[in-house]
Amino acid sequence: MKIYTRTGDAGQTGVIGGRVDKDDVRVEAYGTVDELKCFVGQAMGFLDKDKFEDLLNDLLEIQHELFDCGSDLALLKQELRPYKVTAEMVDRLEAWIDKYDAETPDITKFILPGGSLASSTLHVCRTVCRRAERRVVTLARTQPINEEVRRYLNRLSDFFFTVARLANSRIDVKDIEYARSANVFRRK
Repeated sequence: MKIYTRTGDAGQTGVIGGRVDKDDVRVEAYGTVDELKCFVGQAMGFLDKDKFEDLLNDLLEIQHELFDCGSDLALLKQELRPYKVTAEMVDRLEAWIDKYDAETPDITKFILPGGSLASSTLHVCRTVCRRAERRVVTLARTQPINEEVRRYLNRLSDFFFTVARLANSRIDVKDIEYARSANVFRRK
């Protein structure tokens, strides 16, 4: 199989159920999800396998689920096949957030991305996830989508915030508080 097909040379690409322009809002949405999937892989490379085995397993599962998100977003009509992203996936993310949040110190102020390379990269994942969510919101204004994808991405950005803090906590690096932040978070 050749990697190049030449079918996109005129500025269109295939989606499930047809072809669209490469700058179509649908392509932008699933393309941003694909970008996020790559940043997750990069973040995984910065996590020590001994200290973060549980998180590495969860992040690998998230990469698979992001592929599912992209697949659902590339689907022009649900009648073509069932959606892959489910409410159970969102529920599991919430359980993971609660589990990892229990390991982090209390937070009262906004924090800056940083502390460790792994934490910084997980914050990049958080912001790219938010951008993907915004692209999905834009898509949903004009075309039908799997609403669970939007919910999944919303919860996933919270997950990345939590595990970015976890990455610092497990290696005894303090989060960097935003110097001009008021106390905005409730204590656990």
